[in-house]
Amino acid sequence: MDRQADIGLVGLGTMGAALSLNIAEKGFDIAVWNRKSDRPHEFRKQAGELGARIHPADTLEDLVASLSTPRAIILMIPSGDPVDDMIAKLRPLLDADDLIIDAGNANFHDTIRRTADSGGPFLGMGVSGGEEGARHGPSIMGGGKREHWDRVAPILEAISAKYEGAPCAAWMGESGAGHFVKTVHNGIEYADMQMIAETYGILRDGHGMSAPDIAPVFAGWNEGVLQSYLVEISAKVAAATDAATGGPLLEVIVDAAGQKGTGRWTVIEAQHLAAPVPAIEAAVVARNLSARREERATGESLFGAAPKPLPEGALEPALLEEALICGKIMCYAQGFTMIAAAARQFGWTLDLPAIARVWREGCIIRSAMLNDMADALAEDPDRNLLFAPFFAAHVKRTQHALREVVSMATAHGLAVPALSSGLAYFDQMRTARGTANMIQGQRDFFGLHGFARLDDGTTGQHGPWADAAANPDDTSGKQG
Repeated sequence: MDRQADIGLVGLGTMGAALSLNIAEKGFDIAVWNRKSDRPHEFRKQAGELGARIHPADTLEDLVASLSTPRAIILMIPSGDPVDDMIAKLRPLLDADDLIIDAGNANFHDTIRRTADSGGPFLGMGVSGGEEGARHGPSIMGGGKREHWDRVAPILEAISAKYEGAPCAAWMGESGAGHFVKTVHNGIEYADMQMIAETYGILRDGHGMSAPDIAPVFAGWNEGVLQSYLVEISAKVAAATDAATGGPLLEVIVDAAGQKGTGRWTVIEAQHLAAPVPAIEAAVVARNLSARREERATGESLFGAAPKPLPEGALEPALLEEALICGKIMCYAQGFTMIAAAARQFGWTLDLPAIARVWREGCIIRSAMLNDMADALAEDPDRNLLFAPFFAAHVKRTQHALREVVSMATAHGLAVPALSSGLAYFDQMRTARGTANMIQGQRDFFGLHGFARLDDGTTGQHGPWADAAANPDDTSGKQG
């Protein structure tokens, strides 16, 4: 080899190959290794002019030897045991200060463990944007020691997406912070996609619109407040024609949504953090229910088809657009609140405005709203995004639309679980005096858990049933 590579990469699957080409295109030499030994050489040949910067390695030993020191190696392999196995194979070949970077969809708890136990410098790096993002500019969320991030930041910032020239790549915080932020990103993605699907369902089943008729509705929304990657591609999916039948592609796609687990991780961790994310929970549940096609068919045969046509003039696209704006704000507010809770729980830095900025380009949830979210979070990172003046104004304007959509859709049997959850979240967050006093009274009745008094603030109080519990044989005052 004439020169040593700037960075190494293990795993030339779809994402690894795309990321390698991106690195080479930005002027860095990259050494690559794959489990199938012939793949790196084929990859270099297929890379065309970029092949000059791609250095195939036949063995892990060759990969390590081809890198300039201190070395840095990116792992783009399946999460879980394969990552642990690869770390175990690499560490004996590396120097004490060589860096391993896990860029897969890892559970952040695994990243915390690996940061502590991997035997050397380690970064957990969330990468969002799919194959297209990996090739031309993803959103990158790093977690680990700041000094380790800084070592590879010039490469990562160069290959990342750019928003008005600013790189969408940043250090999120210590140990598992990067993969945690990526997990919440994916949870928000689940909810955003589900809400879009619910509005699609209202247009299709409530208004009887065809996919080609729905496409321009989404395209129009993408010109306004809802301008985002997910709304943009929804218009394109709705407009697509099936090559086999000549009809709308959407009509031949099975209505069962897959998932890789990151949304589920978000929901599980939210429960541990006591950070409510009901819109994300509803989206995960909806995906799980979508997979039960036979059961749903049984339900329809037993109870009849749920969707009923809406009255003419009801839930028009303009109203749905406002409802979706309101629901989207609820979804992001929940996600950022969860991130703030994790910062407190794990002692991470987690700069909320920086996270919003990293998400402005390259990632799946990139949206025009994120720039305003970054500004709002910079003004007051401890404030729920829902209460920031900019978004509060949007919610005041659109919450009536969300309420009308949820109520009428529900009355006509159109399932809108994520939009409904967003509305319920809003109604609870705007109610100073809720109903949990009844729950706390019940808890004290059957378990003497105590309660705090509203009038004087005293805690550890009990109702009259406590006396009966303390004196089970005392029947005075009891009615027979």
